[in-house]
Amino acid sequence: MKQAAEDFQNEVETTVSFLRERCGERPEIILVLGTGLGGIAEKIENALCLPYEMIPHFPRSTVTSHAGNLIFGILGNKRVAALQGRFHYYEGYSTRELTFPVRVLSLLGARLLLVTNAAGGLNPAYAPGTLMIISDHLNFIPDNPLRGPNVDDWGPRFPDCSRVYDPDLIALAIDCASRHNIAKVVAGTYVAIPGPSLETPAETRFLRMCGADAVGMSTVPEVIVAVHAGLRVLGISMVANVNDPDNFQPIRFEEILEQAGQAEGTFVQLVMAVLRNL
Repeated sequence: MKQAAEDFQNEVETTVSFLRERCGERPEIILVLGTGLGGIAEKIENALCLPYEMIPHFPRSTVTSHAGNLIFGILGNKRVAALQGRFHYYEGYSTRELTFPVRVLSLLGARLLLVTNAAGGLNPAYAPGTLMIISDHLNFIPDNPLRGPNVDDWGPRFPDCSRVYDPDLIALAIDCASRHNIAKVVAGTYVAIPGPSLETPAETRFLRMCGADAVGMSTVPEVIVAVHAGLRVLGISMVANVNDPDNFQPIRFEEILEQAGQAEGTFVQLVMAVLRNL
């Protein structure tokens, strides 16, 4: 395990050096674009687009709805590094592997993670198209990206998770939604499950009882690494569908993509407002 950890550290450092030579000024913000929400990348100015396959040691996205590009540039007057497509535990990656890009970009100098996803609604008060500002999370993925020897230069052995999602950023996002008349914006708890199978009615009831408002298969591993690295975190879930365990309807991935596409304009408006007001 020690050798594997040393190899991982060397790979991270190699990738950091590769990107530092190409990206110019360090990014201020890491932007992770979830399922169906990659279109915001088109608004990035002075963009440098690097396909994942040309970046040493980067994972490869195997989900067709994820473009697979790292884009450096300006968005909302902020220097961003946008991950147009993320990686998932269900693709076969360990959580340490799938969080590799966040670790690398934190070491490039980014100090804030804005992470997004498309999620299934568990809270019966939600409706498709609701934007949920993540206030807390539950991690049901059976792996942790910090497992194994700790690199003290990267962060503490036992990072505090009492305030994973920055309260000031949550308040800012809600205020931006109000000032821009963006409806259906709420704060809630996100639960991450392994996937790729979607939830059964019994699992939906269980997740509701656990206190989750929305469910997905991503985000939490990246957030854990961001907290370990000392980054501020803002998370936004786009609720694509709402699961009613007493009247359960089949969930089709194509419908999730369709709903994400319909809500993307509102999502982009909120993200841009938050970036401009940071």
